[in-house]
Amino acid sequence: MRSTLFHLPRSIPWGDGGVPLFGAGLLMAIWIMAAAVWLGVAARKHGWQTAVSQLWLPALVVTGMLGWVLPALDDGAGVPIRGYGVMLLIAAAAGTWLSILRGRREGIDADTILSLATEVFIWGLVGARLFYVIEYREQFFAAGKPLGQTLLDIVNIANGGLVVFGSLPTAAVAAWRFAARRGLPLLTLADCAAPGMLLGLAIGRVGCFLNGCCYGGPCDLPWSVTFPAGTEVAARYPATPAGASVPVHPAQLYAAIDAAILSALAVAWASFARRPGQVFALVLTLHPISRLLLEAIRVDEPPALGTPFSISQLLSLVMLGLAAALWWWIERQPPVTAGGMRGAA
Repeated sequence: MRSTLFHLPRSIPWGDGGVPLFGAGLLMAIWIMAAAVWLGVAARKHGWQTAVSQLWLPALVVTGMLGWVLPALDDGAGVPIRGYGVMLLIAAAAGTWLSILRGRREGIDADTILSLATEVFIWGLVGARLFYVIEYREQFFAAGKPLGQTLLDIVNIANGGLVVFGSLPTAAVAAWRFAARRGLPLLTLADCAAPGMLLGLAIGRVGCFLNGCCYGGPCDLPWSVTFPAGTEVAARYPATPAGASVPVHPAQLYAAIDAAILSALAVAWASFARRPGQVFALVLTLHPISRLLLEAIRVDEPPALGTPFSISQLLSLVMLGLAAALWWWIERQPPVTAGGMRGAA
């Protein structure tokens, strides 16, 4: 586990003083120039109106992060770069790359997939964070806690705290709106994105391991791991009064391996799929099944709604019901031949 990888300094030496990195500093200047180039390239390909409509949201998010969020995270030694946040960014990049490769097989250009991935990623983060804040609201809305600190804790995603299932509603709505706006078949886009989403999940779970969240229960297997003092699992299962945890299941790595295998299966299944949506439906079927099993190993979520199941297990059952309905609908559609963009939503 390595929650904090390193710290970024507040400024870099320059001349007699220093140049600030955050706020109205060097990173903001670099971002403005990069955003201008990005906007110009997109406008040349799709026109100014389309380019602005596609890029305003990611531009606003990045500007807010550089101008307000990162400076507020300064802990005195600089801005901490968390392992969880780094792996989240790598997960987004890897998932987008695989989705672009899948999109090309369906005749969808890389710019379209990149724009889709940006919107789905941002809104997925919003949903996943909101779900986490609601589920663990006592951590954020403690009595007497200043509102400003509460808001800062809520947006500090790099420090950990996302619920994967919470991202599904907001990501689905974002994908639906994107497909409707572009006149693209929604299920074909979902087929392109599904393997990439699982690849991103696999990498993101490594971030959970670095952060020490989403942990498993005690075990004595050769591959068990211990977490250092100060982590949630060490507080729950201490080996000594103030020491590391007892050996526990590396549930985060189990989930990473599971998601990587499912991603590979989704890619392989795409060669046999003959109806739009079959790849996505496979993912919607297998992922909740594996999540149900993995939740039996994880111990960080208590039973919910008066049942013996965690909230993630209950949502997995809902997803299985949705998967069954989707399979029923897909199988009623006429099959299509491989090659080119397939089907319509």
